[in-house]
Amino acid sequence: MQRSPREVVEQVRRMVAGEGVVFADLFAADGVLRYPFAAPGMPRELRGQAAIREFHEAASGRRSMLEIAGVDVVVRETDDPEVVVAEIEHHGYSHATAGPYRFRALGVIRVRGGEIVSYDDYMDPIAMAALLGRTPDLVAALAAA
Repeated sequence: MQRSPREVVEQVRRMVAGEGVVFADLFAADGVLRYPFAAPGMPRELRGQAAIREFHEAASGRRSMLEIAGVDVVVRETDDPEVVVAEIEHHGYSHATAGPYRFRALGVIRVRGGEIVSYDDYMDPIAMAALLGRTPDLVAALAAA
């Protein structure tokens, strides 16, 4: 089944919401995932579905720090039919902060043949570290860099 970029973003929303979608499965075998604002110790780029899968499986334990109550997505189409910009915002409860949270990221996503061939994930690593209770780790990584 060949999905449109908008349909692929809906699958990303379902993945963020914890609805059984595996992120790496949305990528082409040679797809690229970039984190332009990556914190120290986090890769700026993952090449290939296998690398994306390995990284996200290793990080999946962090998800238990959040109780996601909802995920909203706004999709903005571009003049390139393969590319969309997605504003993905999730909210709920953070066990690390012992309170409610709201987190937004921006994705520039290129879909070809129903698969993601490139995904630039613009998220705030400082806000994410705080939500996951990892601010001391981030500070130590910044000091060492």
